[in-house]
Amino acid sequence: MNAIIMAGGFGSRLGMGEKPCVELLGKPLISYVIDTLQRTESIGDIYVAVSPATPKTASFVQEEYDDKIMVIPTGGGNYVGDMVYAVKAACITDPLMILMADLPLLTPQLLEKVIREYKECGKPAMSIFSPIHVCKSLGIRPDTVFNWDGKLIVPSGINILDGNDVDHEQDYVSLVLDDIELALNVNTGEDLERCKNMLLKRNAGSLKN
Repeated sequence: MNAIIMAGGFGSRLGMGEKPCVELLGKPLISYVIDTLQRTESIGDIYVAVSPATPKTASFVQEEYDDKIMVIPTGGGNYVGDMVYAVKAACITDPLMILMADLPLLTPQLLEKVIREYKECGKPAMSIFSPIHVCKSLGIRPDTVFNWDGKLIVPSGINILDGNDVDHEQDYVSLVLDDIELALNVNTGEDLERCKNMLLKRNAGSLKN
Protein backbone atom coordinates (compact mmCIF):
# COMPACT_ATOMS: atom_id res chain seq x y z
CA MET A 1 0.00 0.00 0.00
CA ASN A 2 1.39 3.39 -1.00
CA ALA A 3 1.04 6.49 1.15
CA ILE A 4 0.64 10.23 0.62
CA ILE A 5 1.52 12.68 3.38
CA MET A 6 -0.48 15.90 3.15
CA ALA A 7 1.99 18.67 3.99
CA GLY A 8 0.52 21.78 2.41
CA GLY A 9 -0.75 23.59 5.50
CA PHE A 10 1.24 26.46 6.96
CA GLY A 11 0.08 25.83 10.53
CA SER A 12 -1.05 29.30 11.53
CA ARG A 13 -2.40 28.08 14.89
CA LEU A 14 1.01 26.78 15.84
CA GLY A 15 2.64 30.02 14.76
CA MET A 16 6.12 28.58 14.23
CA GLY A 17 6.43 28.73 10.45
CA GLU A 18 5.72 25.81 8.15
CA LYS A 19 4.28 23.17 10.44
CA PRO A 20 5.86 20.11 8.74
CA CYS A 21 9.29 21.67 9.38
CA VAL A 22 8.69 22.58 13.03
CA GLU A 23 11.28 20.74 15.08
CA LEU A 24 10.44 18.29 17.83
CA LEU A 25 13.48 17.08 19.77
CA GLY A 26 15.68 18.34 16.94
CA LYS A 27 13.74 16.59 14.17
CA PRO A 28 11.12 18.09 11.81
CA LEU A 29 7.58 16.84 12.38
CA ILE A 30 7.29 15.44 8.87
CA SER A 31 10.38 13.28 9.37
CA TYR A 32 8.65 11.39 12.16
CA VAL A 33 5.85 10.45 9.77
CA ILE A 34 8.14 9.62 6.84
CA ASP A 35 10.49 7.54 8.98
CA THR A 36 7.59 5.60 10.49
CA LEU A 37 6.13 4.87 7.07
CA GLN A 38 9.52 3.69 5.84
CA ARG A 39 9.67 1.22 8.73
CA THR A 40 6.15 -0.07 8.06
CA GLU A 41 6.44 -3.30 6.09
CA SER A 42 3.05 -2.97 4.36
CA ILE A 43 3.82 0.51 3.01
CA GLY A 44 5.35 0.82 -0.44
CA ASP A 45 6.02 4.14 -2.14
CA ILE A 46 5.74 7.33 -0.09
CA TYR A 47 4.75 10.73 -1.49
CA VAL A 48 4.60 14.17 0.11
CA ALA A 49 2.01 16.63 -1.17
CA VAL A 50 3.15 20.22 -0.63
CA SER A 51 1.67 23.61 -1.56
CA PRO A 52 2.84 27.17 -2.20
CA ALA A 53 2.59 27.65 1.59
CA THR A 54 5.23 24.99 2.30
CA PRO A 55 8.28 25.56 0.06
CA LYS A 56 10.73 24.80 2.90
CA THR A 57 9.01 21.46 3.44
CA ALA A 58 9.43 20.58 -0.24
CA SER A 59 13.11 21.52 -0.16
CA PHE A 60 13.75 19.61 3.06
CA VAL A 61 12.17 16.38 1.81
CA GLN A 62 14.01 16.56 -1.50
CA GLU A 63 17.36 17.20 0.19
CA GLU A 64 16.96 14.79 3.09
CA TYR A 65 15.40 11.84 1.29
CA ASP A 66 16.74 12.30 -2.27
CA ASP A 67 14.73 10.23 -4.74
CA LYS A 68 13.30 7.90 -2.07
CA ILE A 69 10.34 10.23 -1.49
CA MET A 70 8.50 11.96 -4.34
CA VAL A 71 7.35 15.53 -3.67
CA ILE A 72 4.08 16.50 -5.37
CA PRO A 73 3.38 20.26 -5.64
CA THR A 74 -0.34 21.09 -5.32
CA GLY A 75 -2.27 24.34 -5.65
CA GLY A 76 -3.03 24.60 -1.94
CA GLY A 77 -6.09 26.06 -0.28
CA ASN A 78 -8.36 23.05 -0.72
CA TYR A 79 -7.44 19.88 1.15
CA VAL A 80 -9.71 17.54 -0.79
CA GLY A 81 -8.75 19.05 -4.14
CA ASP A 82 -5.06 18.83 -3.31
CA MET A 83 -5.46 15.24 -2.15
CA VAL A 84 -7.24 14.20 -5.35
CA TYR A 85 -4.60 15.95 -7.44
CA ALA A 86 -1.79 14.22 -5.53
CA VAL A 87 -3.31 10.76 -5.97
CA LYS A 88 -3.67 11.33 -9.71
CA ALA A 89 -0.17 12.79 -10.02
CA ALA A 90 1.23 9.71 -8.28
CA CYS A 91 -0.79 7.47 -10.65
CA ILE A 92 -2.06 5.41 -7.73
CA THR A 93 -5.01 3.19 -8.65
CA ASP A 94 -4.91 0.83 -5.68
CA PRO A 95 -5.91 1.45 -2.05
CA LEU A 96 -3.61 4.01 -0.45
CA MET A 97 -3.11 5.70 2.89
CA ILE A 98 -3.55 9.44 3.25
CA LEU A 99 -2.18 10.98 6.41
CA MET A 100 -1.21 14.32 7.89
CA ALA A 101 2.34 15.50 8.54
CA ASP A 102 1.69 16.41 12.18
CA LEU A 103 1.39 12.94 13.74
CA PRO A 104 4.83 12.37 15.25
CA LEU A 105 3.79 9.60 17.65
CA LEU A 106 2.76 7.08 15.00
CA THR A 107 4.44 3.68 15.05
CA PRO A 108 4.80 0.98 12.39
CA GLN A 109 2.85 -1.42 14.61
CA LEU A 110 -0.10 0.97 14.77
CA LEU A 111 -0.12 1.55 11.01
CA GLU A 112 0.03 -2.20 10.39
CA LYS A 113 -3.02 -2.60 12.66
CA VAL A 114 -4.90 0.03 10.65
CA ILE A 115 -4.01 -1.67 7.38
CA ARG A 116 -5.14 -5.07 8.68
CA GLU A 117 -8.46 -3.59 9.76
CA TYR A 118 -8.89 -2.03 6.32
CA LYS A 119 -8.25 -5.31 4.52
CA GLU A 120 -10.96 -6.96 6.62
CA CYS A 121 -13.57 -4.18 6.51
CA GLY A 122 -15.02 -4.94 3.07
CA LYS A 123 -15.36 -1.25 2.14
CA PRO A 124 -13.35 0.78 -0.39
CA ALA A 125 -12.48 3.43 2.18
CA MET A 126 -11.78 3.75 5.89
CA SER A 127 -11.45 6.77 8.19
CA ILE A 128 -9.62 6.50 11.49
CA PHE A 129 -11.03 8.23 14.58
CA SER A 130 -10.22 8.66 18.26
CA PRO A 131 -12.89 8.65 20.99
CA ILE A 132 -13.25 12.11 22.47
CA HIS A 133 -12.51 10.77 25.95
CA VAL A 134 -8.99 9.90 24.79
CA CYS A 135 -8.49 13.47 23.57
CA LYS A 136 -9.79 14.87 26.83
CA SER A 137 -7.48 12.61 28.83
CA LEU A 138 -4.58 14.28 27.01
CA GLY A 139 -5.93 17.76 27.64
CA ILE A 140 -6.85 18.29 23.99
CA ARG A 141 -9.87 20.26 22.80
CA PRO A 142 -10.50 19.04 19.25
CA ASP A 143 -11.83 21.38 16.56
CA THR A 144 -13.90 18.71 14.83
CA VAL A 145 -16.14 16.19 16.56
CA PHE A 146 -18.57 13.68 15.02
CA ASN A 147 -21.43 11.73 16.54
CA TRP A 148 -20.97 8.05 15.69
CA ASP A 149 -23.68 5.74 16.97
CA GLY A 150 -24.16 8.01 19.97
CA LYS A 151 -20.43 8.30 20.69
CA LEU A 152 -18.36 11.43 20.11
CA ILE A 153 -15.31 10.75 17.95
CA VAL A 154 -12.51 12.89 16.52
CA PRO A 155 -10.82 12.41 13.12
CA SER A 156 -7.21 11.31 13.47
CA GLY A 157 -5.93 12.61 10.14
CA ILE A 158 -5.49 9.13 8.66
CA ASN A 159 -7.65 7.71 5.88
CA ILE A 160 -7.44 4.84 3.42
CA LEU A 161 -9.22 5.07 0.09
CA ASP A 162 -9.37 3.50 -3.34
CA GLY A 163 -7.09 5.46 -5.63
CA ASN A 164 -8.96 4.18 -8.68
CA ASP A 165 -12.10 6.08 -7.65
CA VAL A 166 -10.59 9.14 -6.02
CA ASP A 167 -12.87 11.56 -7.89
CA HIS A 168 -15.97 10.25 -6.13
CA GLU A 169 -17.21 9.94 -2.58
CA GLN A 170 -16.50 6.40 -1.42
CA ASP A 171 -18.41 4.14 0.90
CA TYR A 172 -16.32 4.02 4.05
CA VAL A 173 -16.16 2.46 7.47
CA SER A 174 -15.20 4.35 10.63
CA LEU A 175 -12.46 2.71 12.65
CA VAL A 176 -12.38 4.05 16.21
CA LEU A 177 -9.18 3.31 18.11
CA ASP A 178 -8.15 4.24 21.65
CA ASP A 179 -4.45 4.62 20.83
CA ILE A 180 -3.21 7.99 22.05
CA GLU A 181 -0.73 8.13 19.15
CA LEU A 182 -3.70 8.77 16.87
CA ALA A 183 -5.32 11.37 19.10
CA LEU A 184 -2.31 13.63 19.51
CA ASN A 185 -1.45 15.69 16.46
CA VAL A 186 0.35 19.02 16.65
CA ASN A 187 -1.83 22.12 16.31
CA THR A 188 -0.59 24.23 19.21
CA GLY A 189 2.52 24.78 21.27
CA GLU A 190 0.90 22.76 24.03
CA ASP A 191 0.46 19.83 21.64
CA LEU A 192 4.13 20.06 20.71
CA GLU A 193 5.11 19.92 24.38
CA ARG A 194 2.82 16.92 24.98
CA CYS A 195 4.43 15.07 22.08
CA LYS A 196 7.89 15.94 23.39
CA ASN A 197 7.11 14.51 26.80
CA MET A 198 5.59 11.34 25.35
CA LEU A 199 8.53 10.75 23.02
CA LEU A 200 10.98 11.22 25.88
CA LYS A 201 9.07 8.63 27.90
CA ARG A 202 9.00 6.27 24.94
CA ASN A 203 12.74 6.65 24.39
CA ALA A 204 13.43 6.13 28.08
CA GLY A 205 11.35 2.95 28.00
CA SER A 206 13.27 1.70 24.97
CA LEU A 207 16.57 2.23 26.75
CA LYS A 208 15.36 0.23 29.74
CA ASN A 209 14.38 -2.65 27.49
